[in-house]
Amino acid sequence: MLVAALACVVGCGSSGNVDNAKNSRETKDNMSVVQGAESTIAVSSVVESIRIPVVLFFGTSLTAGYGLDPQQAFPSLIEQKASKDGIPIKVINAGLSGETTAGALRRIDWVLRAPADLVVIEAGANDALRGLSPDAARLNLERLVAAVRQKQPQAKLVLIQMEAPPNYGLAYTRRFRAVYAEVARKEKLPLLPFLLTGVAGIPRLNQADGVHPNLAGERIVADNVWKSLKPIVARLDRGANSG
Repeated sequence: MLVAALACVVGCGSSGNVDNAKNSRETKDNMSVVQGAESTIAVSSVVESIRIPVVLFFGTSLTAGYGLDPQQAFPSLIEQKASKDGIPIKVINAGLSGETTAGALRRIDWVLRAPADLVVIEAGANDALRGLSPDAARLNLERLVAAVRQKQPQAKLVLIQMEAPPNYGLAYTRRFRAVYAEVARKEKLPLLPFLLTGVAGIPRLNQADGVHPNLAGERIVADNVWKSLKPIVARLDRGANSG
C-alpha cells in the first residue's frame, strides 16, 4: 500500500510549474516516510529476533537473598547490571535456605524443568557450616554437574568458590577450599572467586546473624560475581526466536 500510495503521488499530479514543485515536495516527503517506515520495520525485526538468555542461579540462602526483598538478592542485581551493560538476561533464582550439597543433588532435577542457557552453582556453604565431609561435598558437586549436563546438555555451567569458617581448623578449611578447584578442573568449568569476598566477616555489610549479607553487602557480592560472569554472559546464544 505504501508503494501504491507513493506511485499515485508521483503520477497523479496536475500540470504547471507550481503544481509540479508541490508534487516534487510531496514526493520527497512521502519517500522519507516510506524510508523511515522501512527502517523502523527493519529495526523492529532485529529486536524481535533477539532472544534473552536464561541464567539459573542454583544455590543456598546466600543465593536466595535471605532476609532481603527478592529484588535485592544478588542474582536480581546482576540481572539489572546485565541490562544496563546491554547484554540482558532473564534470571531464575533457585536459592534454598539451609540446603547442603546432598540436598541440592536431590532437588536439581526438579529445578531443571525450567530450561536455562547458563547454570551458576553456589553450593557447599551449609556443608562447611556443619563441618560435613569435604570429600562428600566434592562428590555431590560432581553429581550436580552431571545432572545438569544430562538434563540440559546445551546449558553452560559455572561453579562459585565457597569457603569454610575457621572454627573447624586449618586442615579442614584448606581441604574444603581445594574441593572447588578440583571439581572445576575435572569437569572443565569456570570457577568464580569466593562468593563473599570483601563481605564475609565485616559487620557493617552483614545482617545481625553475621552470615548473610545486608543490602550493602549484597551489592558488593553482585559486583564481584558480575565481573567474572559478564564475559560468559556476553557469549551466550542470542539467536532468533523460533516462534
